[in-house]
Amino acid sequence: MKTDRDSNGRFTQGNAGGPGNPHAGQVSQLRAAILEAVSAEDVAAIIEQLIRKARQGDLAAAREILDRTVGKPAQSNLLERIEALEQVAAQVQAVGDGGLGGNHES
Repeated sequence: MKTDRDSNGRFTQGNAGGPGNPHAGQVSQLRAAILEAVSAEDVAAIIEQLIRKARQGDLAAAREILDRTVGKPAQSNLLERIEALEQVAAQVQAVGDGGLGGNHES
């Protein structure tokens, strides 16, 4: 039995890999057609409608606007956590460099 993988399950040298996405070319053409057909004015009008609906209480419209502008809750929470970690890393670096009022004698 011929296999394209070694004993660890990794692909062997010379393996051609998978066929890829057979629809990628068609999807690319469709996206290009959409981008060509939709103007900046169209996008602005769509956004205005979303805002109007959100103001009238349409939760789906409100969620779409907020997700696209503020970000999903997990994303904003993640950004806050990254910023907090960066602050801690800066403090650790400052201590290592003799900062933060530490007494480091050479």
